[in-house]
Amino acid sequence: MSKPRKPKGRPISGWLILDKPVDFGSTEAVSKIKWLFKAQKCGHAGTLDPLASGMLPIALGDATKTVPYVMDGRKIYEFTVTWGEERATDDLEGDVTQSSDKRPSEQQIRDILPNYIGTISQVPPQFSAIKIAGERAYDLARDGEAVEIPSREVEVHRLTLLACPDANTAHFEVECGKGTYVRALARDFGREIGCYGHISGLRRTFVAPFAEETMVPLAQLTALEEIEDMDERLAALDALLIDTCEALSALPHLIISDDQAHRLKMGNPIMVRGRDAPVAESEAYATARGRLIAIGEIGQGEFRPKRVFG
Repeated sequence: MSKPRKPKGRPISGWLILDKPVDFGSTEAVSKIKWLFKAQKCGHAGTLDPLASGMLPIALGDATKTVPYVMDGRKIYEFTVTWGEERATDDLEGDVTQSSDKRPSEQQIRDILPNYIGTISQVPPQFSAIKIAGERAYDLARDGEAVEIPSREVEVHRLTLLACPDANTAHFEVECGKGTYVRALARDFGREIGCYGHISGLRRTFVAPFAEETMVPLAQLTALEEIEDMDERLAALDALLIDTCEALSALPHLIISDDQAHRLKMGNPIMVRGRDAPVAESEAYATARGRLIAIGEIGQGEFRPKRVFG
């Protein structure tokens, strides 16, 4: 019987908050980070299109187990809409499908914005990762197949018109929930006003719970490749990581003993005592000596582990 294959790379864990440049894909970014850090595992929390820039949280090692908590978080984007053309991809990459000589006034733009705040119904773009009969919509669209994508409810918490620098463009900022397509907002603005529109600039500045100032430019990371000593280079890279627990900051937190940590790692529940202890929580996380031990649920005086960390 053959031995299990040992994973390649370092068992490093944590979050790198990458400031992704334009014309660099999210999958490409993950591969680059995994190679730079010599990490065993790596994954991102929310795709950014190649034409978009900004915050791309990348999880290394055990932090990949916390990706769903970041995927569900609020996001903030700054984006530019160019009026007069609707495009197949709803951004600069696609062919023009509709055009108009009409241009909106600033007041016309402001008048429609309340229609896109709150819980709204949105049809994702034809070129999106939505699955239709088991296939990605963008694969079908690239094959020239027009498909009907069902609308779905998304949450827009805030939508602000920042500027109208000229008749052809407008700059916005939006704070939204999981699954919101900013490209679809631009498309729908143009259709409602009757002038058509598409995204010509998109930057993500926030993915909860990570703040904008935590972003690390790709150029800063690649500059460290010039450090010849591998240990010195990896130490400089590791210093840029954010603790895995940061992804769970919205959850209740238990500080536990080493003995309790051992029980959780064996898959066993632990007693939750104390005046300030949570009574019932569907999800909480436990740490010992500052290290993440488990994510679990609290009920009937116990913390029961659902996911354990090494």
